[in-house]
Amino acid sequence: QVQLVESGGGLVQAGGSLRLSCAASGRTFSNYPMGWFRQAPGKEREFVAALTRSGNTYYTDSVKGRFTISRDNAKNTVYLQMNSLKPEDTAVYYCAASSRAGRVVLTSLYDYWGQGTQVTVSP
Repeated sequence: QVQLVESGGGLVQAGGSLRLSCAASGRTFSNYPMGWFRQAPGKEREFVAALTRSGNTYYTDSVKGRFTISRDNAKNTVYLQMNSLKPEDTAVYYCAASSRAGRVVLTSLYDYWGQGTQVTVSP
């Protein structure tokens, strides 16, 4: 059974940093895209960042230069380093994994999702 478990969320002041982790079990995802999405209250889930099999990274415009996605294949874990956090980054952050290649910004690409971790950025 495939399972994704996020950790690392919390409360931080604006300008601070957090590192989210997503540990995958049940399958090796090193050859497939993995991504991070977020959902703020009253809003739809939105793409944040993704990492393809070939190592290409993609970011939504609002986090470029502040967030970095990376993976440790030996640990079957993907990370999201978040720096210079802003109050508008407040959301539940979800890790996602796909068993196929495709448009990494689309939620429909992903087959597996974590339970989410709350990130709250205070002014």
